[in-house]
Amino acid sequence: MASSHTVLMRLVASAYSIAQKAGTIVRRVIAEGDLGIVEKTSATDLQTKADRLVQMSICSSLARKFPKLTIIGEEDLPPEEVDQELIEDGQWEEILKQPCPSQYSAIKEEDLVVWVDPLDGTKEYTEGLLDNVTVLIGIAYEGKAIAGIINQPYYNYQAGPDAVLGRTIWGVLGLGAFGFQLKEVPAGKHIITTTRSHSNKLVTDCVSAMNPDDVLRVGGAGNKIIQLIEGKASAYVFASPGCKKWDTCAPEVILHAVGGKLTDIHGNALQYNKEVKHMNSAGVLATLRNYDYYASRVPESVKNALVP
Repeated sequence: MASSHTVLMRLVASAYSIAQKAGTIVRRVIAEGDLGIVEKTSATDLQTKADRLVQMSICSSLARKFPKLTIIGEEDLPPEEVDQELIEDGQWEEILKQPCPSQYSAIKEEDLVVWVDPLDGTKEYTEGLLDNVTVLIGIAYEGKAIAGIINQPYYNYQAGPDAVLGRTIWGVLGLGAFGFQLKEVPAGKHIITTTRSHSNKLVTDCVSAMNPDDVLRVGGAGNKIIQLIEGKASAYVFASPGCKKWDTCAPEVILHAVGGKLTDIHGNALQYNKEVKHMNSAGVLATLRNYDYYASRVPESVKNALVP
């Protein structure tokens, strides 16, 4: 009986199935060959048919099941009738078997805000860098990111034509994060992951100040957080205002659920209440371990340039 489960766990279980459907749509759009690319604000700020269809799918599927939720999606789409085949009404039963952390057991639907990035890493998607692409559904309560789902539509795509594509990672604060193998970068190694297509002098100055052994320039905030939890990078450094709340909400939960930390460049926690501005205007600093080391190396000039 669904009513025996808490609102939060029902929402996470539904969002998991919805994210899997989203991954299927992302793959289908590429397979059909017409990406339907539109420039939003610049040549690096793109929207594709996949962004549009996935957002309609996620937001409509969630709104049908949870009509009192606040849902904030990245794409500014005109209201239209959503095709029934975009609706996902299933839920991942494995999640419903998990206990809801007691501090969230009495949460009401109307108390939750869901931040949706239908396709994180759009530019990379258009260029065929498919391992950079994620679908992000983040759930916030009282301004704090508390549950998140990341679907990687093309996980495993380099394993050959018969590979099973895609995986879904999920997490709830106080319960844990699931769907991946936690790994750490070797001790003493400083590997920085940062933006591939939105770099500038502030970003490069901040990355250099970390004294990195290596710098990985990749697309997608979801992808960068996955690099942290899978031992490919030790810090995600983005000293610029380009990142938005829908980019960070879900990944932040996964990172925090395994003991990592994500803040702005000044060390402030990000806020996710529905009235908050969408831009993370003071950038992002995230690590799985040794947060204080990286935070201590952010240059004052960078902090002064980025106003929260």
